[in-house]
Amino acid sequence: MENKKQRIVIVGGGFGGIELAKKLSKENVEVVILDKHNYHTFQPLLYQVATGGLEADSIAFPIRKIFKGQKNLTFRVTEVEKIIPEENKLLTSIGEINYDHLIIATGSTSNFFGQDEIQQNAMPMKSIPEALNLRSLILQNLEASLITKDPTTKAGLLNFVVVGGGPTGVETAGALAELKKHVLKNDYSEIDINNVNIYLIEGSPELLGPMSPQAQRKSQEFLEEMGVIVYTEARVKGYDSKAITLLDGRVIPSATVIWSAGVKGVVLDGLKPECTVRGNRLKVDKINKVECYDNIYAIGDVAAMITDETPNGHPGVAPAAIQQGTLLAKNLINIITGKPTTDFKYFDKGSMATVGRNRAVVDIGKIRFQGVFAWFTWMFVHLMTLVGFRNKLIVFVNWVWSYFSYDRGTRLIIRPFIKGEKWKAINTTEVAKTEGSVVH
Repeated sequence: MENKKQRIVIVGGGFGGIELAKKLSKENVEVVILDKHNYHTFQPLLYQVATGGLEADSIAFPIRKIFKGQKNLTFRVTEVEKIIPEENKLLTSIGEINYDHLIIATGSTSNFFGQDEIQQNAMPMKSIPEALNLRSLILQNLEASLITKDPTTKAGLLNFVVVGGGPTGVETAGALAELKKHVLKNDYSEIDINNVNIYLIEGSPELLGPMSPQAQRKSQEFLEEMGVIVYTEARVKGYDSKAITLLDGRVIPSATVIWSAGVKGVVLDGLKPECTVRGNRLKVDKINKVECYDNIYAIGDVAAMITDETPNGHPGVAPAAIQQGTLLAKNLINIITGKPTTDFKYFDKGSMATVGRNRAVVDIGKIRFQGVFAWFTWMFVHLMTLVGFRNKLIVFVNWVWSYFSYDRGTRLIIRPFIKGEKWKAINTTEVAKTEGSVVH
């Protein structure tokens, strides 16, 4: 029994959890990964799935395939219901799982800041199912606009609002603008393209807040050149599924509001409330150990390493999660073998965002550049970061095809999206029944 292997349980198959498990592949430990999905999601490209640019399976990769041949690893599809730290065990949908060391790598989810009405009616985009729901809703609303006669309803169906001017919001707005310019005029010739409006709403004075002033200015210029209506210093008051209301009184009729205005950590039940800080993140020390516990760690978006240099923690981006996972693997082995640990130091590889065809902004250290070269840089970095050669190849082929054909090939309503009462008001069949409309 003295030689019993230590069990390291990782909750979450995101960038951090995957990297940590890979780095432990040759160690004399038992590694267990738990995730509610059987695949890893490349979240930076979710917006392209939502706007018909990529198929969902091109940004997902089976977790079991990632660890094919790793003999010290077990993977289970399950949802963790609660942690019982006093007993070193998890309660999950498939039963109890014991651990010697627990790593929480659960990532983040959309933060609606307590606005229940907005949460009920707006569309989040943090997972593949949510991206597919959004794709269906966009296409359903376009179809419904062809048969409704009411001007207000039609305006709402053709107005697309993105809330949040970070990288996700900027990239989504740009993708919708390209969809409008290159696809809708061909697929939906009955729609007056001038009636299709894309809004981007940001509460701060500038877009892409963490990036350089040059990137902030240029991204807004790019979007406005593409026809996106950008509102900065604008805050959302409410959204009832038919119109979004801003604090300054402006009202935008819209049946499609995409929420990318903030995220919060996904914290598991059972942890002490004092472990959690702003943004629902777990406060960790310099080796990513949750400060309330001796054998529980957190990495990635859910972890907040508060220091003088990082008063708000590290950014919720893939490089930070990967670097934390890499170092924690070494530190866990050092802890098990009684060796000293190493404090985490984040190496910032830069920030970037694409706004559309031949348009992107890149900040790498003190180097700033925008435009075509930035766009190719963005594509190269994302291709290299994708998991699996097949996915890299499929995404590359899709991008090349889209570039030369000006087309987005996955405009499919595989499963109609219904959320509460919202879709009932704009469902094609219901509109046709109430208005006596016919397809001409």
